[in-house]
Amino acid sequence: MIRLDRITKRYGALTVLDELSLDVMPGEKLALIGPSGSGKTTILRILMTLETIDGGHIEVDGEQLFHMPRGGQMVPANERHLQKMREKIGMVFQHFNLFPHKSVLDNVTLAPMLTKGESRASAEKRALELLDMVGMSDKANSRPAQLSGGQKQRVAIARALALAPRIMLFDEVTSALDPELVEEVLNVMQRLARETDMTMLLVTHEMGFAHDFADRVLFFDRGRIVEEGKPEDIFTHPTHERTQTFLRKILAAGHRI
Repeated sequence: MIRLDRITKRYGALTVLDELSLDVMPGEKLALIGPSGSGKTTILRILMTLETIDGGHIEVDGEQLFHMPRGGQMVPANERHLQKMREKIGMVFQHFNLFPHKSVLDNVTLAPMLTKGESRASAEKRALELLDMVGMSDKANSRPAQLSGGQKQRVAIARALALAPRIMLFDEVTSALDPELVEEVLNVMQRLARETDMTMLLVTHEMGFAHDFADRVLFFDRGRIVEEGKPEDIFTHPTHERTQTFLRKILAAGHRI
């Protein structure tokens, strides 16, 4: 479903991704862990075309992300191609990014109406189904300011699902929440993982959730994949010294694995 082929990303003299190659299978649930600044979130932002790349190629669902065919050769993608590719991917951000002046229902219906030309009636029907799925149907007419952080994040998940993406990206979606609100968001994500065939990439510091959620865990450091494997292998018997050190610090900080 996703293929990264020797992806390089730099910010000035800083190399954030260093010739990174990665294949993600259809329906796979992937957890990306590692220290801050190791390149995890950059991967998600690149897949959403919020960032460009300095080298390599990316395929999403069999199509090039940043290139398109023209005249028998591949050329840089135009905005129309990028927009088509974005429709395959949904992303839930750390800080919700809801429109504060619009109701919960309007936040969820806006993208399908604008990008896919759905009628209001159709978009609202689907939005109410999604809000019900994330336990937020009773807040459809509320504004974001009237919601808790956990409620805002659940609305953000419903909004991302409204475009029926093939791929869902979650970027530290619980890190801005009070501890007692984390579980309600993780429960929604666990249900999505269990009940849908979407391909999912999760960047998180919630190691216990990564263990329960993921088919495969990737440990990143300095723009490279240092170690990867099944959750029980990575969390119970990490082989690389850098992974062992990282997990020891996570445990010492009181996090559950």
